[in-house]
Amino acid sequence: MTLAAEQKPGTTRTLIEGVHRTVLPGGLRVVTEHVPGVRSAAIGVFVGVGSRDETPALNGASHFLEHLLFKGTPTRSAMDISAALDSVGGEFNAYTAREYTCYHARVLDEDLPMAVDVLGDMLTSSLITSEDVEAEREVILDEIAMHDDDPDDVVHNLFAAKAWSGTSLARPIAGTNESIRALNRSQINRYYRTRYTAPAMTVAVAGNVVHRDVVRLVRKAFSRNHFLADLDARPLPPRLSSTPKPTKPGHTQTTRPFEQVNLVLGMRGMTRSDDRRYTLGVLNAAFGGGSSSRLFQEVRERRGLAYSVYSFATSYSDAGMVGVAVGSLPSKSTEVLDVVRSELTRMVESGLTQEELDRGRGQMRGGLVLSLEDTGSRMTRLGEVELFQERLLSLDEVLNRLDKVNLADVHELARDLFQRPETLAVVGP
Repeated sequence: MTLAAEQKPGTTRTLIEGVHRTVLPGGLRVVTEHVPGVRSAAIGVFVGVGSRDETPALNGASHFLEHLLFKGTPTRSAMDISAALDSVGGEFNAYTAREYTCYHARVLDEDLPMAVDVLGDMLTSSLITSEDVEAEREVILDEIAMHDDDPDDVVHNLFAAKAWSGTSLARPIAGTNESIRALNRSQINRYYRTRYTAPAMTVAVAGNVVHRDVVRLVRKAFSRNHFLADLDARPLPPRLSSTPKPTKPGHTQTTRPFEQVNLVLGMRGMTRSDDRRYTLGVLNAAFGGGSSSRLFQEVRERRGLAYSVYSFATSYSDAGMVGVAVGSLPSKSTEVLDVVRSELTRMVESGLTQEELDRGRGQMRGGLVLSLEDTGSRMTRLGEVELFQERLLSLDEVLNRLDKVNLADVHELARDLFQRPETLAVVGP
């Protein structure tokens, strides 16, 4: 399959049945999936820039900019942008991640032209005024305070700061009080003009759509401000790496007046493009991904040590972590950590049973198929594959890869991952 970066502008490729990609002049790519039997369309504009692309002085700029793009353009006020989607019952939002930012909407199929036009206007022509910067600064500081009141957010940010210490992955996505107060309009506007370029963007649409019609709408909406003028530009290639960056082992903790002790225990994991990601998905589901998982049964059901306990697998283009998160009463925190470590050791020594494997595989299969009943999930899959994978797999290909996962694969992966040096973060009274 041809990567978008290798595709000639003005051409269209079929990726899998029902999914097509066109590269427009300027390097903007448009990927669509026709979903039979629905009357909705979901659109997402994926910008290949996130918090890990910021310098220390710009920490929080990606998230700050995400807020500001809703504040107005030369032809639309903030109220106009909100009213356009509200008046048709549409869903409209955005989010910033460590490696990308996404602006998305879900509307009736007949209202897609309006949604495309609003997003194109925002992405190419936002004003970024000084007044809006000052107003939104206070909103973001409130958002940071809200996250600081959430024990789960606090412990995961502390864990990232330790595990990725010295890299941009260590910094919080929303920034800090200090970095947000220091950012000015000139810095944010420069970030917008240099990072939000056509080659860095993917427009993904899924639902009751016709590809050529979507391409026509996108070309018109994104032609503002000569956005597609560079005829030599090509889409940026996906971020790919098979070797994860090293992580920093050790222990970190902070005191907060919470009722619980929250901890995250983890170790270096795998990148997004690692071929073993399907094995990891089954392992994670069976080990700590649901109420029938080994961790949940041992920690909560049998011992009553915690209300919430789960395993996780976080992957980036060139990094990854796996581990366990749990919250417990302070009097039980030492015991629950001992049990978690004991269960990790048991996974290394004996792996899963066939029953656990089948349950984990079934959870992955069912979750995948059910998620793809939703046009928003299909749209997100299209955008993320363009950013981080070499090719889009069909649903049958993914299910086939899950079906091929066996006990030996899982045991080998558990031995590899769960014996790596530990990073532990603890937050509590």
